[in-house]
Amino acid sequence: MKYKAARKRRTYTIARDWRRCYHLLMKKPSLALFLATLAAAGILSACSPKFDWRDYRSPDAQFTALFPGKPAVLTREIDLDGRKISLTMTASEVDGNTFAIGSALLDSAEQAQAALPAMQTALLKNINGTVRSEKSASTASSTAAGTHQRSSLSIEAKGTQQGKPVLLVGRFVAQDKRIFQIIILGEESKLSRDTIDTFMDSVKLD
Repeated sequence: MKYKAARKRRTYTIARDWRRCYHLLMKKPSLALFLATLAAAGILSACSPKFDWRDYRSPDAQFTALFPGKPAVLTREIDLDGRKISLTMTASEVDGNTFAIGSALLDSAEQAQAALPAMQTALLKNINGTVRSEKSASTASSTAAGTHQRSSLSIEAKGTQQGKPVLLVGRFVAQDKRIFQIIILGEESKLSRDTIDTFMDSVKLD
């Protein structure tokens, strides 16, 4: 009976925290569901100040990565530059820092390319961010199935979230019709360069 009561209290706490995060973020509808997804991932993950790196392979989004804790997977419809898309977010939270990979399949490669700056702009607006470094890359590869295009934008930015300074490390990738956003969001003092590189460098797109 004690176990059932404790489990019921934990379920109520998760639901309450989800509602609080959602209402706080509804001021910016275009990113509300996206960032609520990140918040939920933090709530659903076992929050620990220690990094417990583990391999993860997405069952449908075509990527592998190392996460610093057990990731949660959620899918939400979001508004991206006036277009409704279904975004699947895989995320874990450690010591208040969020590590996340979002993925969506669009109708065309042209739409995927156009989504990159839109994703970057939306995230920067949400934290009132200032970019301190930025780079882009574009490659093409040929296989028996045809030619594949990949473009990416990478940034590091400083901003604020709920009145606290935060660091955003992001990589936005368009690969054929699929888009990815690979991000770290948290306090810079808690994010060593080794931690940042471990996560960002571990991401492999199939």
